[in-house]
Amino acid sequence: MDAQTVGIAVSLALLTAALGFLAGRAFVRGYRAKALVQIWWAGGLAMAGGAMAVETVVYLGLVDQPLLQSYVFLSAALVGVLSIGACRVLRRPRLERGYTGYILATCAVLGVASFLTPLSSGMVTQGIITGNPPLLILILSTFVTGPATIVLLTSAASSLRRSRDWRTLLMVAGALVLGAGGTLYIASFPVALYYAEFLGILLLFVGLLSLKPSGTSAPAPAPAPA
Repeated sequence: MDAQTVGIAVSLALLTAALGFLAGRAFVRGYRAKALVQIWWAGGLAMAGGAMAVETVVYLGLVDQPLLQSYVFLSAALVGVLSIGACRVLRRPRLERGYTGYILATCAVLGVASFLTPLSSGMVTQGIITGNPPLLILILSTFVTGPATIVLLTSAASSLRRSRDWRTLLMVAGALVLGAGGTLYIASFPVALYYAEFLGILLLFVGLLSLKPSGTSAPAPAPAPA
């Protein structure tokens, strides 16, 4: 294993650790604040960390069916789980409940299909997971990532309209980077795809923190002294 391969593997491991740290922080904050929104965001970040961990192991040369199947599931489901928290900003409880049920159901179907469908090791090129999975998995993934991307962008636009907070644009940028990450796969530096994924998830997370979920409002001012 040459120095470049070791360096890239170490950087991927550090990205995995960073996502795990963010997920842990988000979970602790959500648990202490009893904020279900942050719990969903923590879950999405944890899935992202899991996907990045699989990418690291595969880059080191370990390629098998369970790893590839896990990656296919996690890489699609993480966007759906993150979008569940973003849906809260729309302030429509009935829509939120229905959307949450939809994402959980489609993720469950995707998970079953992912682990029952044989995947080719040809999905891995130069240690990078780049190949397309079978058509069935692509279609099922679209049922998760398509609506999730729409909800993320709609939530960002709604929050931006209410608060005029430019940070919500980071969520838009993150969603777009994740969606276009595959175009960054180039022969000279294929691992750029993984850095793009990490950047997209990070932008998405920072943007999510700036959203104003329903039920939150500014604290009431203290009464003036008599």
